[in-house]
Amino acid sequence: MNVNHATTLSPLALLMIAAALAASLPQRAKAADEEMYSWDAGISIGMSGYTGDLNSGNPFRHPGLSASATGAYLFNERWSLRGRLGVDGLSGTSRDVKGSLPGITDDNELKFNSKAWSLTVAGEFNFLPYGIGETYRHLSRISPYLTAGIGVAMSSPGGSAALAIPLGGGVRYKVNRRVNLNLQMTVTKMLGDKMDSKDITDLYGVKSSIFKNTDWITSISIGVTYEFGWRCSTCHYVD
Repeated sequence: MNVNHATTLSPLALLMIAAALAASLPQRAKAADEEMYSWDAGISIGMSGYTGDLNSGNPFRHPGLSASATGAYLFNERWSLRGRLGVDGLSGTSRDVKGSLPGITDDNELKFNSKAWSLTVAGEFNFLPYGIGETYRHLSRISPYLTAGIGVAMSSPGGSAALAIPLGGGVRYKVNRRVNLNLQMTVTKMLGDKMDSKDITDLYGVKSSIFKNTDWITSISIGVTYEFGWRCSTCHYVD
C-alpha cells in the first residue's frame, strides 16, 4: 500500500516542480535574450598531417594526433580573436616519395616522427550572425566561418622553430547560450623547412627560403568551447 502511494506522489511532485518552472519562464526568457558573453575557452582534438620533403601528396598518409587549448575574445556575433596552444603529431618516410631522392635508397631510408608545438593568434569571421535569442537580429545557431592568423611553432625532438601562418575554416553550432561545438580544418604554412627534422631539408638540392620549399601542417579537429564574462549590450549606469 505504501509502495503504491510513493509511486503516485513522485509524478505529482515532478508536475508541481514543472509548473513552478513554467510560471517563471517568461521573466527568465526575457533576461536570457539579453545575455551576451565576451570570452570563451575550450579544447579540440583531431588528426594532423604533414606535407614537405618526404610527402608531397595526401597530408594524412601518416595521420597523427592533433590537440589544442583555445581562448577567444568575442567582439560581436561576427568577429572574434582566438589564441591557440596546440600540438600536432607528424611523421613521414622516403618510401612515400614518388621518384628517387639524390643519395637515398631503400637501404638508407629516411623517416621521422616528431611533434610540432605551436602558439598562434587568429581572427575569426562568421558568415552568419552567430548566437541565440534576439530574434529581431536574426541570429543563427549554426554558422560557417573562416580563420587566419600568425604564430610560432617548434618541433621536437630537435627544437627547430619557425613562424607559422594558420589558415582555415569550419562550421560551429551553438548547443545553448554558453556551449558551442565546432568542426574545423586548418592548413598551416611554416616559414621554415625543419618541422620534420633538421636532417630532412633541401633533399633535391633546392635551397629553402621563407616562402619556398617549406613544410605544411594540415589538421581536422572537433572542439567544444564555453562562453563566460557576461557583457551588457545596453547598460545603464547610476552615479
